[in-house]
Amino acid sequence: MSAKEDIKEIFLYALNSVLPKNVFKEYKELFSKRDFYLFGSGKAAYESAKAVEEIAIDRIKEGFVVCSYEGKLKKTEVFKSSHPFPSQKSVKAAEILTGKLKELKEDDFFIYLLSGGTSALIEKPIPPVTLEEFAQVTKLLLLKGASIDEINSVRKRLSLIKGGKLGSFTKAKGIVLVISDVIGDDLSTIGSAPFYHDRQSFEDPLLVLQKYDLLQKVPKSVKEVIKQKTEFKENKNIRHIIVANNQKALKAAQTKAEDLGYVSKIVTDSLKGDVKEVSKFLLQEARENKISLLFGGETTVEVKGKGKGGRNQELALRVLKGMTKEDNFTFLSAGSDGIDGNSDVAGAVVDLLLKEKAEKLKLDIEGFLKNNDSNGFFKKCGGIFKTSPTGTNVMDICIILKE
Repeated sequence: MSAKEDIKEIFLYALNSVLPKNVFKEYKELFSKRDFYLFGSGKAAYESAKAVEEIAIDRIKEGFVVCSYEGKLKKTEVFKSSHPFPSQKSVKAAEILTGKLKELKEDDFFIYLLSGGTSALIEKPIPPVTLEEFAQVTKLLLLKGASIDEINSVRKRLSLIKGGKLGSFTKAKGIVLVISDVIGDDLSTIGSAPFYHDRQSFEDPLLVLQKYDLLQKVPKSVKEVIKQKTEFKENKNIRHIIVANNQKALKAAQTKAEDLGYVSKIVTDSLKGDVKEVSKFLLQEARENKISLLFGGETTVEVKGKGKGGRNQELALRVLKGMTKEDNFTFLSAGSDGIDGNSDVAGAVVDLLLKEKAEKLKLDIEGFLKNNDSNGFFKKCGGIFKTSPTGTNVMDICIILKE
């Protein structure tokens, strides 16, 4: 096979290791101990609930999960909500979940399947903040290139769900099984932590808005709630277990790379920062190492243009732009959820042959970058990597493949 085919196979093998249908097989014993209520939310909620039903359907008393697409399960109700921005569907989902949790008795037991995407899929802002104002703040932060933990810091303060508040609606015991989509598997950040007590200070969200010069641009109601110092009761009967993360995927990628004959190493599962700087770092790493390199994490993009794309395609395009004739490697960057930004692809694969093709077609890479139109570039030149939505979410994977 060619390096392009190999790099795709490595990514898909890594992806397979963090798919719910494979992940939850490792927790059969947990599901078999007692009857339980099954809840969940996130990009992986449907596939996770499906996997749990296949393992322990007779143990499930009742189920309800919230995801971003429609689906049917045998014992679990599937609620289609909104992503990446919350809507009235998100509020409805939050109301149903809080209602079901309130109904549980103290000796009941529930399992909650949590994954990335939850922040938008279930939401109920603290009055007087409206949903529209809540979404406005999120969008402002995204456009500024704020990190996911910074965005969640603000969203948690404005929410009746996030920062452990959802867990405060019940006295029942529960376990939250987490597919991590954040660097460091920080439980206070994943899905904006609906069951994990908020440990941030009252000043943190205010500092985020100040950092991005947004304090004077957000609605008055948002500033009012941000400055409140309201405590809520923590539910200490709920514990969390990380069942899949980026590190798990990277280890699988390394196994597959070596099976295909490539010497490789995992550089980091904490890749972050603006794609402009990250692309320079990746090019430097590629030039300083003779072996293949694996990276995981989540970069950011400051959106100024009106094109299509996402952080993975833009990162790949910036790496392509910086490649010289001596850079004989293949590079892939893709999202484990199969969706990159506002496009319908996972990411892109680039090499010197693609750069030569772009030059022959007289494509202005810098022009595409200025318009944030990496997807438009790859549609014209080739290099698109598409998986369709995967049903999981453990951030992104970048691979530098050297023969």
